[in-house]
Parts: sequence; structure tokens; C-alpha cells
Amino acid sequence: MKIIDLRSDTVTKPTPEMREAMATAKVGDDVYKEDPTVNRLEEMSAALLGKEAGLFLPSGTMGNLAAILAHCGRGDEIILGNLAHTFLFEAGGIAALGGVHPHTIPNQPNGTLRLEDIKNAIRPDDVHFPTTRLITLENTHNRCGGTPLTAEYTQQVGDLAKKKGLKLHLDGARIFNASAALGVEPAQLSAPADSVTFCLSKGLAAPVGSVLCGSVGFIARARRMRKQLGGGMRQAGIIASAGIVALETVLPRLGEDHIRAKLLAQRLSKIPQLKLEPGTPATNMVYCTLRENVLPDASQVAEKLREYGVLVGATAKRRFRLVTHYWVEDADLENIGKAFEAVFASNII
Repeated sequence: MKIIDLRSDTVTKPTPEMREAMATAKVGDDVYKEDPTVNRLEEMSAALLGKEAGLFLPSGTMGNLAAILAHCGRGDEIILGNLAHTFLFEAGGIAALGGVHPHTIPNQPNGTLRLEDIKNAIRPDDVHFPTTRLITLENTHNRCGGTPLTAEYTQQVGDLAKKKGLKLHLDGARIFNASAALGVEPAQLSAPADSVTFCLSKGLAAPVGSVLCGSVGFIARARRMRKQLGGGMRQAGIIASAGIVALETVLPRLGEDHIRAKLLAQRLSKIPQLKLEPGTPATNMVYCTLRENVLPDASQVAEKLREYGVLVGATAKRRFRLVTHYWVEDADLENIGKAFEAVFASNII
């Protein structure tokens, strides 16, 4: 039985082309900046996002952490959403390891932060307060339905940050999904940001790694932060080579994942026990909930779905997230719908 894993796009396995590239990669010592494959990946990444330089890191969490530590000192404050990945799912690293104080404001349903809320969160110059140093946005926004932030909105935040003497960091873990959904170049989405991260190991299907991009001076500081965090790698070209293949071959077809997400949503909409969230899917994430008259919770349904070879994420007591990716095929969509129907027809309810 084929396992259809929709829990995240982090579950993707490397493609055969990636495995071949990894086996034949030219390598060197990346801490000495002598790995030609890493250097090429960093240059490609910076060019895609319109920045001067890039830095290859083991994970997106380390990328965001290194960026924030490069922008901020101990006791400084950053403004970010209350549903931001950095706030919810990065183990409090900015506070624990950097002494950086998070100031959360509400994320709107589309993932944005209200400009007025950002303005009100900026601290006045007073010895009683931490110093506001940085604003952080997330694109696409995971907990807000995988919604893409527009270039126009990000520019507004960037203009505000510049006016107030602040820096802007963009957690662009899935920025290429935003680019595909909006039909704009990734560099346009990241242009207002002083720094931007993206993940190779999510929808791009590489086995590991993220890239942080920014100015030459900023990347030099972030490289030191990476070393302090234990992220200095040696013959890292073996894994960076998969990232190059991802950018060359997987990035251009991300729109296919969005199409399959829409088709999956249409199939799930025919199941009486499920209710799709408004606007889903915005990209490659389908969010739905159990209707009020359905007795089990999402985790019980998810556990039963495993018996039919379908893995889904239960993100709340009655909420599911289903993420399409490189290894989800057209033929899988009907099987996913049938699995849900079989579970609801069983004695679970």
C-alpha cells in the first residue's frame, strides 16, 4: 500500500537527480569558503532573491536565528506576529540563545500584520524599554493557511521599517510558493527586506538545508553567528548539490502542487463531515475542520486515516492541515477522499 504523506512538505524525499548530484558533488571545506558547490548554491540563491550574498545553513530555524542574532544585540526587541513560526516553533531560540525580546502583535487571517499595530509596537527612546530593532514577516504564512504576502504589502512594511530606523527580516521558508501563487518574481517579494531565508527541504524536496540572503556585510555577521550556533559545515557540497538541483528542477513546477491542493480541496468539499476554511488553499496547504455534529477530534481521525495509508496533520482539536508536494500525484487525490469517507463510515463516530 502506498503511503500518501500530507503532514508537511518537509517529508519529501530527494529526487533521483538529487541523489546523483550528491554522489558526484565537488566538495571542499565550507568553513574556509572552499566548497565550490556550496559557493554556487549561495550565489544562485542570492541572485534569485535579489541580494548580494547568501549563506547555506542546516535548517530554516538556524537561518532565522542567525539572521536575528546578526541584526540584534542582547536586550533588543523584535516585532513579529503571534502566529509566526519564529515565535511558535523555534524553541524560543532568539530569547534563550540571543537574549532578544519578542514583541508579538496579532497576525491577520491573511498572515499580515496591521501597519498601525506595527507602529504602536515600536518602543519610544526610554531607558525603561528594550530597543526595537527588527520587524519579522513570514511568507507564505504557515499558520494562516499558507497565505502569500504580496510585494505591495511587504514594501509598505519595509518603508515603515526604514522610516523608523529598523531592519526587516523575511522568513521566506516557502517564498517560492508565494512567488508561484502571486505570479511575481521572488526578488520582488524580498526586495524590501534586509534579510530573507528560504528552505530547500520543504516544497523544493531537497533532503536538508536553508539559505539566508542579504548584503555582503550582513552575511559576514550571519556567518559568524552560524559558527557560534554549531552550523559551520565542512564538505557540505554533498547536501548543497541537492539544493542546486531543487532550484533548477523543482522550483519551476511548484505551481503543480498548488493545482493539486485545489483539486484536493474540491474533493474534500464533497465530504459532509468536513468544512473547508475560507480561501483554502492559498498555495499548497489545505486547511479544513470537523463539522460541529462530528464527535471525534482531529487526532482520532488522523490516527484512523493511517490505516488507509493517508497521513495528515491535526493542527488543533478539530482542525487538519494537508500539504501537497512533489511526491503527491493526481491519482492520490481520490484515494485521500475515499480514506476520509471510509473513516467517517466506520465506528469511529
